[in-house]
Amino acid sequence: MTATDPVHETVNAVYVAESRRVLATLIRLLGDFDAAEEAMHEAFRAALEQWPRDGVPGNPRAWLVSAGRFKAIDSRRRLARFDGLDGVSDAVIAVRDEAAWADPEALEDDRLRLIFTCCHPALSSDAQVALTLREVCGLTTEEIAQAFVTPAPTLAQRIVRAKGKIRDAKIPYEVPERADLADRLDSVLRVIYLVFNEGYAASSGASVTRHDLSGEAIRVGRLLVELLPEPEAIGLLALMLLHDSRRAARVTEGGDLVLLNDQDRSKWDRAQIGEGVRLVERALAGGRPAGRPAGPYAIQAAIAAVHAEAASGAETDWGEIVGLYDALMRIAGSPVVELNRAVAVAMRDGPAAGLVLVDAILERGDLKDYRLAHATRADLCRRLGRMAEAAESYARALALTKQEPERRFLERRLAELAL
Repeated sequence: MTATDPVHETVNAVYVAESRRVLATLIRLLGDFDAAEEAMHEAFRAALEQWPRDGVPGNPRAWLVSAGRFKAIDSRRRLARFDGLDGVSDAVIAVRDEAAWADPEALEDDRLRLIFTCCHPALSSDAQVALTLREVCGLTTEEIAQAFVTPAPTLAQRIVRAKGKIRDAKIPYEVPERADLADRLDSVLRVIYLVFNEGYAASSGASVTRHDLSGEAIRVGRLLVELLPEPEAIGLLALMLLHDSRRAARVTEGGDLVLLNDQDRSKWDRAQIGEGVRLVERALAGGRPAGRPAGPYAIQAAIAAVHAEAASGAETDWGEIVGLYDALMRIAGSPVVELNRAVAVAMRDGPAAGLVLVDAILERGDLKDYRLAHATRADLCRRLGRMAEAAESYARALALTKQEPERRFLERRLAELAL
């Protein structure tokens, strides 16, 4: 079968769409990450051999789970025959149990179970997130390292250790009881949001977005809200929907980046915006103890809603956005939040006011290697007519950028300064 064979293309498409779901179910069945990954790859190899002969099955995911399950049975039987390992027969019986794998609802929920397993409190916070991004969502080690600003080899070892701890501690593959859910929620939300961000604004590569990742984060976010309708889970889903509603307007037909104020708002997904705004109202309204402020995801979603509901950039209520950033700084302040607030201040009070705040952040040494901080400073200097400083900051941002559309945008800005 050649690479251009339609069935080969179908298998590739199914791999992209379904491999992480198949893997999640096989992890539940086998209780071991590495064995499940081997079984999944064996199942896809079987698909490449059998589908051209027998046809593509009506439910490829179930076929692949079944094939992986039988491959695991054969492997464990061989171990039992040649190595005489204790417990292998029990493991084979468990994998053969139809009730353990054939229920469609169980299959659909496996990735949510896997997220909670990866976010078990026995693991460090960074290990929870790294393992989930790798195993649940299929990000490469390099992509996760970019998100963590961590060397790739260090990140790889973190993932290996996390897998080992889950195996050795026999951490169960399950969604926790409701009494334990709240303690595990923060890490799960962080995982989902990191996945979404990698899809919404890819850290590197030829495209601005990776819709497979952002779409998957939204899907898992919906599952989480259905399972646990806490204000912050609702707020995160709202935030993702509102950001994703602008996806069609964020790049030109040629794949070049379009800034928010320059976007064609007729391309924004109004149905998604409507759903996101309703979720923001729900997140801000309910479920919190008296006197407890809204959480950071709910506040960020409220900021996104102000942008989404404005008819144009000029009609955006920047005063309200600054106020929301003030609230966010009080409960979840960080240099990045401070930078975003500085942008809002610049839009409300003028570029000089924003530049003072950005320079203070950079002078502290915060965000010195964060490309968007330098790009922001460059834009504010450009708007103030300080072209030499703008060029220097654009060049610094360009040196830190790994995404091709972003590089092209910064190169254009630099070229315009030279005219």
